[in-house]
Amino acid sequence: MTALLNEFLSSSSAWGVLLTLAAFALGTLINKVTGKAVFNPLLLGSIFVIILLSVLKISYADYKVSAAPVSYLLLPATISLAIPLYEKWDLLKENAAAIIAGISVGTLVSLGSALALAVAMDLTREQYVTLLPKSVTTAISMDVAAELGGIAALTGAIVILTGIAGNLLAETVCKVFHITDPIAKGVGIGTSAHAVGTSKALQMGEVEGAMSGLSIAVAGVLTAVLCPVFVNFIG
Repeated sequence: MTALLNEFLSSSSAWGVLLTLAAFALGTLINKVTGKAVFNPLLLGSIFVIILLSVLKISYADYKVSAAPVSYLLLPATISLAIPLYEKWDLLKENAAAIIAGISVGTLVSLGSALALAVAMDLTREQYVTLLPKSVTTAISMDVAAELGGIAALTGAIVILTGIAGNLLAETVCKVFHITDPIAKGVGIGTSAHAVGTSKALQMGEVEGAMSGLSIAVAGVLTAVLCPVFVNFIG
């Protein structure tokens, strides 16, 4: 059985892509059947892949190489979020100052919370750097973490979990804190939960989705600029 599996994996360069798509499709099916937000397709898909790789004793390195085409789509998928933003361009110009201020404050809070966790939990510099860019898309966060001496793969996992948490809690947080303005909702979700959270913002409304998409880009740039500064706060 093991020999047959190894032969299949060595002869197929796309098995990682197929596994990724199948796991996500299964997670989506479960989410639709149960109707429960907690059964997030991305979360379930990740769990399915981890379990399968563990049971079949397939290394993550082999899976990563085979699933690379999926990763290549991350950047164009993120860029495509500019489409709803373009459709709401007039709204953006009217509220530009408030939007930029909101994203800036949100980015500072994100970096500050990572610093607070690092101090409270006595994290090493490497662990702190790995955690620091947790709220921006993996296309930026993993590069920032690697450049500053963190563990890029672990940063990617943290970013995904942050996005899933934001996706699940977005509507609840807005209700608890009585956030009703669609621009404020979008800015908050995009700044704190990047692309995964933006998928929820798009479900909430066109304005929320557009502002969330903008927040991903601006928060990503600000995080890349500010991370080297925040790294110096822990020796």
